[in-house]
Amino acid sequence: MIRKEEVYQIGRLGKAHGIRGEVSFLFDDDVFDRVDADYLILDIDGILVPFFIEEYRFKSDSNALMKFDGIDTLERARELTGCDVYFPRELSETDADGISWAAIVGFDIIDAESGKTVGRIAAVDDTTINILFELEDGRLIPASEELIIAIDQQARTITMHLPAGLLDL
Repeated sequence: MIRKEEVYQIGRLGKAHGIRGEVSFLFDDDVFDRVDADYLILDIDGILVPFFIEEYRFKSDSNALMKFDGIDTLERARELTGCDVYFPRELSETDADGISWAAIVGFDIIDAESGKTVGRIAAVDDTTINILFELEDGRLIPASEELIIAIDQQARTITMHLPAGLLDL
């Protein structure tokens, strides 16, 4: 059984496309293409289910038409509409291009000065030029490369040099 902590969300399936069973895939992270993945994981009624990729083609930099093995009709593709799509963390760790913003959701932020855990990343806000880590308690931490000292994918931690007073805001 696949557990939520073993995966991270990379997108969502949209409408069925055509009659061959293709479905529109709106993604935030193209890790499935960078690491040549064989499968993606779909959330089907709260259960994480692997679906093997037969083929895909990009429509834009955030949308692809995805064809899964065994999904060969429009009706079967429609059943997948709206499913959240996840990617295995263990496969993303082999990505030579580095870790994506989506993959660090759930990581703990460690203050380099005190060595203490500041909080857990609930989301990454990359809608502006200043990317922010949103912690589970609602606090925002700048995701500046100058502040990040180390990322430990195994321990799921990010050690940061946090400016004095930042956590008091």
